[in-house]
Amino acid sequence: MNDFIQLLLSGLASGSIYALAALGFTLLWQASGTINFAQGEFVMLPAFMMLAFSSLGLPLLLSFAFTCFVAVIVLGWAFKRGLADPLLKFGMMPIVVATLGLSIAMKNGIRAGVSAEAFPFPSLFGDTVLHLGSAAITVGDLGTLAAALLLVLATQAFLNKTVTGRAMQAVAQNTDSATVLGINVPRMIFYTFAINALLACAAALLVTPAYLAKFDMGEGLSTKAFFAAIIGGFNNSRGALLGGVIVGVSENLAAHYVSAAYKDAVALVIFMFVILVKPQGLLGKKVERKV
Repeated sequence: MNDFIQLLLSGLASGSIYALAALGFTLLWQASGTINFAQGEFVMLPAFMMLAFSSLGLPLLLSFAFTCFVAVIVLGWAFKRGLADPLLKFGMMPIVVATLGLSIAMKNGIRAGVSAEAFPFPSLFGDTVLHLGSAAITVGDLGTLAAALLLVLATQAFLNKTVTGRAMQAVAQNTDSATVLGINVPRMIFYTFAINALLACAAALLVTPAYLAKFDMGEGLSTKAFFAAIIGGFNNSRGALLGGVIVGVSENLAAHYVSAAYKDAVALVIFMFVILVKPQGLLGKKVERKV
């Protein structure tokens, strides 16, 4: 039982990170019909940005703040204007190919321009170990879980409780109707890209202490986040949280009780099962959307 509790909490912490990245997938899809297969690299790049700012003597949280500012410009505005906007009119496939190419370019750019080595990254919560009975739980796991859940719930509250959030959802449902209602559609779509960039920065801050800052750290994260988004429901932002938790907990339990060799395959197996049983995802709905 103690092992199960430890695995459960660790899996929830990992799953909450997947949920942050998966939420970016769902937000971009809902608002603009964009699928960003460079999402993992959108987490990797802020990690190196924070290390660069920290090397100047800035504390971690201040480095995070500066990174968020740069990320909104580079991963939000520049990504939207330079890649998404010109290609969306040609359909989904060019976006998919372009973001896959962007992923490769970002990884190779960091490997060639910085290093192929892994860099240690400071933990926001420290490495203190708590003991609940015979179960050992790190403060880092608990802090990561709490921070990630708070961010996901805060994003949900913003979307559902604020005027801007409801306007963004209106744009996601039908851009023509949103325009008729006087909503500034391009601005709302930019807000979505900006929020995605901020979520990527938060994921980098939380996950890099465990993954280490490395040019390919985003590969597994991107894949699992995409699976999590599909499992939960690609057209439902709450599904990102559910999908992330399912993937995180399941892979931890499978690694311990079955074999560590199957850990990375668990997300794929769950993904395939959900697609066969409920193609729209666990919380997704069958909808007709117009962009």
